[in-house]
Amino acid sequence: MAEAEHDLSKTIIPYLDRHLSFPLLAHLEETNIFPSEEVQVAQYELAKGTNMFDYAETLFKQIHPDEEAPREFEEKRQNAVSTHEQLQQEAQAVLDVIEKPEVAQSLRQDKNQNLQYLKDNYDLTLDQITALYNFGKFQYSYGNYSGAADYLYHFRVLSTDPDLTISAHWGKLASDILTGKWDTALEELNALREAIDSRTPAPFAPVNTSNSNTPTVDPALSQLHSRTWLVHWSLFVYFNHPQGRSLLLETFLSPTYLNTIQTSSPWILRYLAAAAIISTPAPLSSGSTPQSSRVKNAVREVVKVIQMEGYQYTDPVTQFLMQLHVEFDFEAAQKELSKAEVVVANDFFLGDFKDEFLESARCLVSEAYCRIHQRIDIGDLSDRLNLPREEGEKWIVNLIRETRMGQDAKIDLEKNLIQISRPPQPVYQSVIEKTRGLAIRTQVLGAAVAKASAPAPAPEAQTVTVN
Repeated sequence: MAEAEHDLSKTIIPYLDRHLSFPLLAHLEETNIFPSEEVQVAQYELAKGTNMFDYAETLFKQIHPDEEAPREFEEKRQNAVSTHEQLQQEAQAVLDVIEKPEVAQSLRQDKNQNLQYLKDNYDLTLDQITALYNFGKFQYSYGNYSGAADYLYHFRVLSTDPDLTISAHWGKLASDILTGKWDTALEELNALREAIDSRTPAPFAPVNTSNSNTPTVDPALSQLHSRTWLVHWSLFVYFNHPQGRSLLLETFLSPTYLNTIQTSSPWILRYLAAAAIISTPAPLSSGSTPQSSRVKNAVREVVKVIQMEGYQYTDPVTQFLMQLHVEFDFEAAQKELSKAEVVVANDFFLGDFKDEFLESARCLVSEAYCRIHQRIDIGDLSDRLNLPREEGEKWIVNLIRETRMGQDAKIDLEKNLIQISRPPQPVYQSVIEKTRGLAIRTQVLGAAVAKASAPAPAPEAQTVTVN
């Protein structure tokens, strides 16, 4: 199918945990972009690697209706029950202690001090506290995400093990995503991002993955991997939280994460471009939330990135912005917007924003079209917006009446024209616009020349200390 050409599920899933992949596969089954049989096989292969045996067995029977389910399911189920009982006993022994009111009041910010207190008064060791992590991870493996979130949270509060703590962060984030607790998930996402960015680059360790035996790699490369995974996981939060699109732009346009996207995951440009378009203030909406300068100028910044990375990734969403703001080809932009509408509607993360995307995209087209034309045929502009003539005329008239465009535009309904009359720009303003930022660029260039021409520093003399 043509829609499958631009589907990113196969690209994104390798950067997700198994459990986070299930919603994407369920979405593919609903949209029928791929044959249902292929999607069910993919679901089954993922489910086999978890402790969700009933789900895996159901999928097996759907794929092979004439065959009996493998006996290994029952054997694994029995082993899981015994493992669950053992881990629950170990974890509950720790919880019984830390949930006592007097213990909760005695805990402080210093984790080492807390561990010493628990050891001196209740004989709890770090190994015993790790039981919280093991049980939380096990609960996650069979789909009890709410329980997993609780145990992993308690473990993270007490543990001083940096690798297990970062793994618990990943598990808590995944659990909050899968339970739809978007405010909590956003807090966890921010905490995990801060942990990845602020600490010395450490081994990458999302929960429930097969990276525990990964050989030691370059710390900077490991940190890049962590950020790459975080970018993909954050899509769940940013496209479900009410302020998510603006927060996505703030994060992804920051130098650190923009470099991550350009280096290891250029396909994320689709979501960056879509968020920039969706976050464009809708002129016809009543009221608007304050926006940062980065969000206000997001389209301009994203277009620059799309220009640079076009050799790596392109799709109708990014091409729409390219044709509109770089090529100024309105016919091509119209065609790309028609394709982008289908892409957005079928995308797991963007589907719910189809109407907002189209509304904002049409505002961008109208703004660009009116900026370079003085006499505009309303019917022609309706065609550029992919709207029927009658509907397009109403939309355009409302747009002009409700926005600042109404100050410069006059509507002639008899001739079906819009007349744009802009006051001439003062000469001094033209000079200011053309020389904006010239002083800063000059300073940067001067510093670069001075650094290049400076003589190499002499090697420092070694100092020998004699005791």
